[in-house]
Amino acid sequence: MPTIIELPVVPQPLPANWTAPASSGKSISPLVERRLLPAGQAYLEHVRRAVHNLSFEEHDKHAEEERKRLEALNGNGTGIEDDLGVGDEEETEELLTLDPKEWKKQDHYAVLGLSHLRYKATPEQIKIAHRKKVLKHHPDKKAGVAGDSNDDAFFKCIQKAFDVLMNPERRRQFDSVDPYFDLIEADVPTASQVQKAKNPEKFFFEAFGPVFEREARFSRKQPVPMLGSYDDPKEVVEAFYDFWYNFDSWRSFEYLDKEVNEGSDNRDDKRYTEKKNKAERQRRKKEDTARLRNIVDTALSVDPRIKRIRQEEKEAREAKKKNKGPANAQTAKQKAEEEKRKAEEEAKRKAEEEAAARAEAKKAKAAAANAAKKARRAARAATEGGQPEAA
Repeated sequence: MPTIIELPVVPQPLPANWTAPASSGKSISPLVERRLLPAGQAYLEHVRRAVHNLSFEEHDKHAEEERKRLEALNGNGTGIEDDLGVGDEEETEELLTLDPKEWKKQDHYAVLGLSHLRYKATPEQIKIAHRKKVLKHHPDKKAGVAGDSNDDAFFKCIQKAFDVLMNPERRRQFDSVDPYFDLIEADVPTASQVQKAKNPEKFFFEAFGPVFEREARFSRKQPVPMLGSYDDPKEVVEAFYDFWYNFDSWRSFEYLDKEVNEGSDNRDDKRYTEKKNKAERQRRKKEDTARLRNIVDTALSVDPRIKRIRQEEKEAREAKKKNKGPANAQTAKQKAEEEKRKAEEEAKRKAEEEAAARAEAKKAKAAAANAAKKARRAARAATEGGQPEAA
């Protein structure tokens, strides 16, 4: 049996000039505690109280504040940053059993609990929803849970959804072929439905308004004119249809491309696959353009504003035609009076000119007569003055 020997340990006395160091005011790092102070939790709390000169109440208050700060930092609490109503949608059995290998077929918004927002979800909402899903479905949390046979498959789906939606280009590709909207794109009202409606005007705006709002998200040009109201003027209606008939869409279909077989290094296979994908994208783009054009054509054919505008133009033409006869008669009368007035003024002017000419001629004639008379007198005077000299 081993023998236990107890050795007394007497610490050396402190120097006479030693003084206790002042408190640094800093917390002891948990890393330092683990590495340099391999002691129990009770001892560590004692050290904290001694270093910071805290009472038990002050220490407990400080510990609670630190716990709340760490929870808010790690997203484990219920802070105000989570108060956005995202990531809490009900998870169906079909959703929870998704195959991560078929990630292209999954609804990424539904996986993250963003089905009610979809393309309107902001990056911050996506981050919050992802954090909630990770905390709920992390494999470490689900380990050993009875009835959990899906392992970490759904967790991989969550990560893939987050990767796609946080990448602007890949998210735009997914939004172009969002499976949710694929189901409702065919739900477009027909002309007969509008015409047979109890209130065609109201039905037209209620039915086609959401359709154009849904399609507007693909426009390169912003803002996009919406359907408007029944009282819109002709200029607004014409601008609306002009925009939609020249709609510039950014929608693409790369997300549906067929993947090249994994492990294949054959260049011919890759080129063939890329060529086929390109042809499929062009076909889908052409079909989508024709689909949108058909929607605009249908809306134009049953738009109650077009009927109203045409009726207003017809009434304006009829009113103009109705007032055309009296207006022309009045114009002719005014024209005749104007010509008569001008003729009278012209005759008066000519009369005045003739009178002035006659007066001028008479005056000239009188002046010539006076000059002749003076000449005769001068000649007679000259004759009479020369007779005595001759005698």
